[in-house]
Amino acid sequence: MSQTTQPGSQPPTPIAASRSRAPERAFVWLCRLCIAIPLVMLVTLIADVAIDGAARLDWDFVRGLPSRRAERAGIWPALVGSVYLIGLTIALALPAGVGAALYLEEYGKRNRLAGLIEVNIANLAGVPSVIYGLLGLGLFVRGLGMGASLLAGACTMALLVLPIVIMASREALRTVPQPLREAGLALGATRWQVTRQIVLPMALPGILTGSILAVSRAIGETAPLIVVGAVVYITFLPDGLSSQFTALPIQIFHWTSMPQRAFLVNAAAGIVVLLATLLALNAVAIFLRNKYQRRSA
Repeated sequence: MSQTTQPGSQPPTPIAASRSRAPERAFVWLCRLCIAIPLVMLVTLIADVAIDGAARLDWDFVRGLPSRRAERAGIWPALVGSVYLIGLTIALALPAGVGAALYLEEYGKRNRLAGLIEVNIANLAGVPSVIYGLLGLGLFVRGLGMGASLLAGACTMALLVLPIVIMASREALRTVPQPLREAGLALGATRWQVTRQIVLPMALPGILTGSILAVSRAIGETAPLIVVGAVVYITFLPDGLSSQFTALPIQIFHWTSMPQRAFLVNAAAGIVVLLATLLALNAVAIFLRNKYQRRSA
């Protein structure tokens, strides 16, 4: 839209217009710098770890068992333990988190109790992970008698990610336009039918995105697993929910505490495998999100 000038007034000169846009340009460059700094740091860190661990990245390292000799040590029990642990965490946290979000957004009343619950969920999302480890130790390991088992670890990690899943699911449900709900109810559908056939399919891509971000946090956590009693040195795979287990972050943490430099190389290789596992999980989540976005469009 062209800007009109008042009779008798002079149009802004090119120099004045350039000076008026100088703060905006400075702000844009500051934003670009804020993006570039973490990206450069991340790329540098990943490249440094990959270079350090390249000497041990082979199939024997992935399928090998832990050993007290660094050149023979592998990560297979820790990698399988991490996959079992994350699978169980998703199975426990996702239904509970999405169900809680659906109730709070679609069925719950807007009153002071709902506001209090919302504030507490938001606060729980910021609690340090070691606190959840202590909770899991008292509740699952000792209180319910699960011991230092795979199930106790998964329940603890599910508690860790549950507030994030609930918050992400509620935000995804809020993006569904309210007139769609009212139109479904006006046509005679029940609230459950509107929720199942309209609201949930449209919110599912956002729910998956938030949930995978929560699981991405869980896959790298070490403190809660150490507190609930995950084994540092183990040479067998978990054979059930009550079996002892270890996880890849614990194996890496153990190697970094060893004095021999060869174990640090193993730790770098383990970090690369952990990042690859994380990227694979993110790729699956992005595939599912895009699939349901096309379906709901």
